[in-house]
Amino acid sequence: MERLWSPWRSKYIESISDKNDGAHKNCIFCEKFSERDDEKNLVIFRGKFSAIIMNIYPYNSGHLMIVPYVHKANFEDLTAGETADVMSQVALSIKALRITSHPDGFNFGANLGKVSGAGIADHVHFHVVPRWNGDTNFMTAIGETKIISEELNETYKKLTDALAAMGH
Repeated sequence: MERLWSPWRSKYIESISDKNDGAHKNCIFCEKFSERDDEKNLVIFRGKFSAIIMNIYPYNSGHLMIVPYVHKANFEDLTAGETADVMSQVALSIKALRITSHPDGFNFGANLGKVSGAGIADHVHFHVVPRWNGDTNFMTAIGETKIISEELNETYKKLTDALAAMGH
């Protein structure tokens, strides 16, 4: 089996781990939600129990995360209402991304626990990553460089405009 290495990812995980000792007060997600500056914090949409936010270290342009407001590490600890809201936000994210960037597909999921690759393991969250035919390359593995085709603020504007047009 061949392996591809992405050293940028481990640097990111270490930077978050240094800040986040498992205490609620040091949680990057909880901090973003409490600041209420959605544009600065790239919060796309706030629902009843969760929000859609942009990943500041995206795998692809438009990489979104759906994050419950409640600070829980385990998926199974979310209430039925929280889980339903998360799934509603996933669907809303996919609709907005289809409108703004016309991807060929999506990756959707969660890394539950540090061993599974969760950079922020103590606050459960879900990823929606738009994918295009031919969007993979070796820049990340060889050049320690991730190519993102659009600035985060441009993507933010497109997505918030699309959600507004959809009545959200």
